[in-house]
Amino acid sequence: MFTLKLSQEDFRINDIPFSFPIKLNALKNALLASNRVVKKKHNTIYTWDELGVLAYSKDGNVIESLQLVLKKEDFDFSPKQLFNGQFFFDHEEVISYYRTHKDKRVKLFDGDSSGALILNNISVWFDSDQNNIDAIEITTFKGSSIKEIPKNKYIIKELNEEQIEFSDFGFKLSIIQELMYNKELIIPKFDLFEFVNWYTKREIDLEEEGYEPIPEVTQYFKDLPIPKKFAKEITKIYQDGGNDIYMQLLRFAEGWEDYWDINTAVDAKQFPNLKNVILCYAKDHIIDELTEQGIKAEWV
Repeated sequence: MFTLKLSQEDFRINDIPFSFPIKLNALKNALLASNRVVKKKHNTIYTWDELGVLAYSKDGNVIESLQLVLKKEDFDFSPKQLFNGQFFFDHEEVISYYRTHKDKRVKLFDGDSSGALILNNISVWFDSDQNNIDAIEITTFKGSSIKEIPKNKYIIKELNEEQIEFSDFGFKLSIIQELMYNKELIIPKFDLFEFVNWYTKREIDLEEEGYEPIPEVTQYFKDLPIPKKFAKEITKIYQDGGNDIYMQLLRFAEGWEDYWDINTAVDAKQFPNLKNVILCYAKDHIIDELTEQGIKAEWV
């Protein structure tokens, strides 16, 4: 199901984080559906008929606003079907939120004069007729300040404690998946889109570079120290093409890549409680190496 989520953390479309203005190609990749284009005098409108979604662009390259259509209209750009996905505002289903707050339109930030719901510099406006919602507009709210990324957020700090020394990068990535994304013991939780906005040494264009590993991102994980005290926390490893770590390393990962294959299982000896391993990014002999160490191992 097509899902949008606007929370204190970020704005996500089908679990992919976005911020306005949205690059057109990135939006197309996230929606996973065909669209048509209607050009007007002052803007270009992109219509996803089967999703009930409209996107507006002034220059035809970036999207300034989205519209979720909930009432049938007869304009040439009107979608053939109404929006039937889900939209969550700060973890609450947004249509229910509107019905609860429609008489007072909660103002979430100082300076909000629009009457819209505002969160993380994004405005959610309900186009309504009495109790019926005709459409939901999602766009940048000009009246609030953009949430800045702390300048030191992705600066790797030296550990003042023992750390694990890895022989195999692929194995290290599997451990990071467990400790950073599954157990949330390592912070910050790396976010590719945020990192790209934070990085200042050069401009990283994810839409152009996202089909290959980005060197700066790969280097971040190579340099990231893992405290030795966390070794006991690892009881299993589950590799899957959809793991968070691989989606951060490669914007347009498809699951067949071999960039992060485990070449040796020697690092497993550093994790005394590791008992089960499911593999998809590993050389064929890794199963035997793990089995010899008394670890149950199999392919995904």
